[in-house]
Amino acid sequence: MLFQGKKLRNEMKYYMHTHDYISLRYKVSTMLIMDKNSLSVDGYGIRSLYFDGPHDHSLYDKNNGIFKREKYRIRIYNGSDAKITVERKSKYGEFVCKEAASISRAEYDAIIKKDYELLSVRKEPLLIEFYSALAHRAFRPIVIVDYFREAYVYEPGNVRITFDKRLTAGVNSFDLFDPQLVQEETLLPAQTIMEIKFDDFLPDNIRKVVQPERHARSAISKYVICRETAMKHFKQ
Repeated sequence: MLFQGKKLRNEMKYYMHTHDYISLRYKVSTMLIMDKNSLSVDGYGIRSLYFDGPHDHSLYDKNNGIFKREKYRIRIYNGSDAKITVERKSKYGEFVCKEAASISRAEYDAIIKKDYELLSVRKEPLLIEFYSALAHRAFRPIVIVDYFREAYVYEPGNVRITFDKRLTAGVNSFDLFDPQLVQEETLLPAQTIMEIKFDDFLPDNIRKVVQPERHARSAISKYVICRETAMKHFKQ
């Protein structure tokens, strides 16, 4: 689906109890291929640094259910600086769009030091707009979100089913590579977040396996969960 020139995808999210997760992951793993970036059967690590403006639009737009909203983040995988991406995730009602552009470790380090000029010479529209948000709209780092993702893919329909576990919020630093980062758990021990993403349709054979209608769909935002956790920590 295209909207204002952007490719949108369906995204459905659910909280799952451990027992349901274990049963479903077995069924999913027999039909879908595990994401090639997985380090083990548990998947791979994701750590993101989110940015927001002085009026906290990314937080309040989500909580207030605004139809069109967006978030900027810098993301790394498995604690490595081999791949660092600036991403913008936009939400249009039930649909999402994710844009990404790679940056170097030197560019990342400069951003953390509030030196944004390295981005001003980049040609990618996303990075130009991110530079504008930082330099002219007073966007700043706001929270680190960290979790482990078990991901499965299915080519027809461009389906992606993920199980996100061990969600934590960074509460003492805004540096993704800080060895002294303190992380606070945000989910109950028995909770897992399942996400189902696809383009225009969810194939019937996949739908029969995951049975989304049997689970309670939730408006889950890992960003909001971690942001609120960090805010509580800083108020103490």
